[in-house]
Amino acid sequence: MKMITLALFITAATAWSQSNITKIDIEQSEIQWLAKKVTGQHNGTINLSDGSLEMNMDQITGGSFTVDMSSIVCKDLTGEYKGKLEGHLKSDDFFGVEKFPKALLTITKSEMKMKNHYMMEGDLTIKGITNPISFEMHVEGNSATTKLIVDRSKFDVRYGSNSFFDNLGDKAIYDDFELDVNLKF
Repeated sequence: MKMITLALFITAATAWSQSNITKIDIEQSEIQWLAKKVTGQHNGTINLSDGSLEMNMDQITGGSFTVDMSSIVCKDLTGEYKGKLEGHLKSDDFFGVEKFPKALLTITKSEMKMKNHYMMEGDLTIKGITNPISFEMHVEGNSATTKLIVDRSKFDVRYGSNSFFDNLGDKAIYDDFELDVNLKF
């Protein structure tokens, strides 16, 4: 019986020592957003406030990321229009940043499809609403890149959405927006 207990302890200790948490360098990492509407598009950045990847040996097994929603910046406008759009994106019409200052992504499943290339599944929380999301991630050295396509209508972001309002015509804003993520660790 002592041998079985010792073997279980060694197995657990070995598995624990092979798993580790790799912190994301939030200063070097970048998230760029792109949102489109019938008459054009806007783009900008938003910042991580925290993030980590769970690793077993050299493979990603999980992770979690926190986005500072108050850091939304528009890059394609200047002056008064830039300020107005950034304020509108932070308002209750869009992301309600005062009430929901953070968005969260938790990786729930990670499968290596080929060297340095993963299929990921996770839970994305925006405005206190959590929905599943799937995405691919490419890892090279100490960086990882991915593109997330997010359907804002699933997170009650209604402004200008044909999913919630009729007859918007050229005032419609598409529900899907893109997040191009470049992580450094």
